[in-house]
Amino acid sequence: MRLFVALSLPDQLREELSAIATGISGAKWIRPANYHLTLRFIGEVQNWQAEEIDEALAGIRARGFELSLHGLGLFERLGRPSTLWVGAERNDSLTHLQNKIETALRRAGLSAERRRFAPHVSLARVEQADPGKVVSYLQTHNLFRARPVEVESFTLFSSLLGKECATYVPEVDYELAQRRELPERPARLIPPHPYAFAG
Repeated sequence: MRLFVALSLPDQLREELSAIATGISGAKWIRPANYHLTLRFIGEVQNWQAEEIDEALAGIRARGFELSLHGLGLFERLGRPSTLWVGAERNDSLTHLQNKIETALRRAGLSAERRRFAPHVSLARVEQADPGKVVSYLQTHNLFRARPVEVESFTLFSSLLGKECATYVPEVDYELAQRRELPERPARLIPPHPYAFAG
């Protein structure tokens, strides 16, 4: 199974993002149901590894925080725009959570993540889009700012690759403590799922 750790986005925020997801001919817009903020890509693992990953993530203790999305940008591939994204405002709590996840996964036996953490939510694949249209879109929406939302959990997702697009399945949600509390929390195992842990 193919896994990654991310923040799910509430419906309110998905609606705000989908409202600006238009206006570039040739762009492949991401479905609102697939919007997320990746904290750590894991990749293909065996079932026993998935269980160890779940146990490691369940042991993380961190506080909830406020997430603010604003500004747009591009990732490039071979000198051409490839992915259009909305940026996430960095804050100490988000960085702290991402660091804890990285540490937990390394202790579970995963290799260190070499890419620098750049919090964002992908909006579209723009490899086939007119570069001029992409630049124009950025100029039009560069002041975009979504209403802040409270982050109360993070999620382990599996990714099911399809012909048109991937389907992201939330396997386990890990609750974060209230801002003023850090309660004890027992480890949790991933519940059975029709696509997961098949022998």
